[in-house]
Amino acid sequence: MKRLFLLFTFLLGFAQMRADEGMWLLMLIKRLNGVDMQKEGLHLTPEEIYSVNNSSLKDAIVSFGGFCTGEIVSDKGLIFTNHHCGYGAVAAASTPEKDYLKNGFWAMKQKDEFNAKDLYVRFLVRMDDATKRINSKLNSNMTGEERSAVIEAETKAIQAENSENGKYTVVVKDFFNGNEFYYFVYQDYKDIRLVGAPPSSLGKFGGDTDNWEWPRHTADFTVFRVYADVAGNPAEYSPSNTPLKPKHFLPVSLKGIKPGDFSMILGYPGRTNRYLTSYGIQQMVNKDYPAWVEASKVAMDVMKKYMNKDKATQLNYASQYASVANYWKNRQGTIDAVEKNGTISDKQKIEAAYRQWSVQAGNSEYDGVLEDIEAYYKQVSDRNVEKNYMTQLSRNTKYISVANKLGSLLKTYAAQDMQGRLAMKPKVETAIKSIYDNFSPSLEGEMLAAMVSLYQTRVKNKDVASATILGLDAKTLSNVAYSSIFANKTSATNFLLNPDALKLDADPLWKISNGLTADQKISSEKFAKVDDFFAKNNRLFLAGLMKAMPEKKFYPDANSTMRLTYGTVDKLPIRTDRNYFGVTDNYYTDMTGLVGKYKKGDEEFDLPQRVIDLYNMKDFGQYGDASGYMPVNFLSNNDITGGNSGSPVIDGNGNLIGIAFDGNSEALSGDIVFEQEWQKTINVDIRFVLWTIDKYAGARRLIDELQLVRSENTPADTKTRPAKAEHVKPTKKKK
Repeated sequence: MKRLFLLFTFLLGFAQMRADEGMWLLMLIKRLNGVDMQKEGLHLTPEEIYSVNNSSLKDAIVSFGGFCTGEIVSDKGLIFTNHHCGYGAVAAASTPEKDYLKNGFWAMKQKDEFNAKDLYVRFLVRMDDATKRINSKLNSNMTGEERSAVIEAETKAIQAENSENGKYTVVVKDFFNGNEFYYFVYQDYKDIRLVGAPPSSLGKFGGDTDNWEWPRHTADFTVFRVYADVAGNPAEYSPSNTPLKPKHFLPVSLKGIKPGDFSMILGYPGRTNRYLTSYGIQQMVNKDYPAWVEASKVAMDVMKKYMNKDKATQLNYASQYASVANYWKNRQGTIDAVEKNGTISDKQKIEAAYRQWSVQAGNSEYDGVLEDIEAYYKQVSDRNVEKNYMTQLSRNTKYISVANKLGSLLKTYAAQDMQGRLAMKPKVETAIKSIYDNFSPSLEGEMLAAMVSLYQTRVKNKDVASATILGLDAKTLSNVAYSSIFANKTSATNFLLNPDALKLDADPLWKISNGLTADQKISSEKFAKVDDFFAKNNRLFLAGLMKAMPEKKFYPDANSTMRLTYGTVDKLPIRTDRNYFGVTDNYYTDMTGLVGKYKKGDEEFDLPQRVIDLYNMKDFGQYGDASGYMPVNFLSNNDITGGNSGSPVIDGNGNLIGIAFDGNSEALSGDIVFEQEWQKTINVDIRFVLWTIDKYAGARRLIDELQLVRSENTPADTKTRPAKAEHVKPTKKKK
């Protein structure tokens, strides 16, 4: 009995030791965290954060393009997000003659704002619990296929009940490894326009060298605007659309920050695996991520070779390269952090205690679950490595994706009679133009050969390897691609003018594309029962863990749904191997460090001369700190991950104090375990954002849209305060 008591004492200690850990669903805040947040400095009620019937903070937060987060900051639908989130849109709008990526862009009048093609933002209307509804139709004896069929049927029913005939997008997600289910009702706006972007020398200052590192000195932000029809409803781009009047927008604080100040982040974190077992982590850092890192580096080297030769290619591939480079450094950093922080050992201690609990507490249902999970990873290890090499091959080799996307369309086109072809022709022409506008045949030919060659070299187990890839001659593959129907825009257009179904069927890239699809289907079927059994054991493990630790407030892993994380402005220890440029209170950086890192002509550390001139004049305007410095970035201990990029950092009164953009290398294991001591969020100080817009760019009209707040209830400048939209009113702190 004493041994069981000690076991529960350990589990309880584990449950309580991470005060600011968690990515919380908004509808659960009142039940789980309302009191804790108020103790840390929140002055708002849960209803002022999330409400279905009244305006609340959630109405100012958007999923930006499905891959980042943004926040509404004016009653005219102005959006702040990260520079790296808007990077693709800015690059797509750039040309060698008008390089907005390099030189920046500022719409000095509303008519200068232009449509960001294919970009959308998503507002959360409401969410609700579907756990009882779906679980009542599931049982433990179901196969994975039967379980999926039930969930799919209920999902379709929930979507039909809540979409209001297509007005809303309804998404059903599982949580806690499939133990719970919630649905989310969204409204999507597709007319999004670029308003402002700093030059890359500011927005991406520090480049890959500083990425995931602290101290940081970057203006990682861009500005967009949501447009709607005259009634305020979502609409496709039209010159007649007008700026959206939002339900809520965030006031912007000029008050400044200090350690211990409450900070709250709302956003759309993409994916975490906090309940991953030690066996899963071992597979990840010893096998999966090394494959990802190596394949990413090969792809980056090919892109860089051609980007350095040609300005148009540099712009066309800038977004793809930045994305690959970001994950490349993240994955390697995760490997290093797991080893340094003893992550696997910590997980093993929890699992040992879990095993004792399952036996001693008489929970036979959970006996052997961890052993089955361990056996699973041994069985699928080679398959998982293959999937990582294949994932990078598929993501970075456009010839395969082009053949896949365009091939089916051309096959349907070739099968039509003359009248059918005439009807389809505009659609096919549009597809060809869209695909090849930013396409480099030389780069893609070498990319195909390099990625296939790497796959053939590294994937040793032929039982899991793609038969199609193993059968390719990597040395001649680029030449094969150049002779394909899909080689370039001209060859695809020629097929459109002279369609020949037999020629398409014989095309080498079309064969490769079809072969890969077939191989992936075979692999999926081969491992279906194994994966289903693993999913069941994962559900059981987490359900048991939650029973073993009844005092712990469990939060679900991130899955691209809106979450809230709360904490405070916080410090990191000073490191002797870093230059802090005079900053001794290590929670912020300033312009002294920005200019101190400046290297004229350097790809990563150059700066516009105007920035240096303004710094030398100490022309900080109303945005400088009361202590006399111009703030740039700051740290908080919020719990975020990819997808949170661009998320607002909000103070206890509901005011915007910063924009989250990165994590720190010491805690890159954060997606699988929250590192209490080391895990920080790196944010752009909102005062530096405003300084860049106003003093550097001279785009004062954007500042005039904002509701600037210098203290809890006082506007910083009454001239800049717009007519109020509905917004959260600060309340007195509850004791």
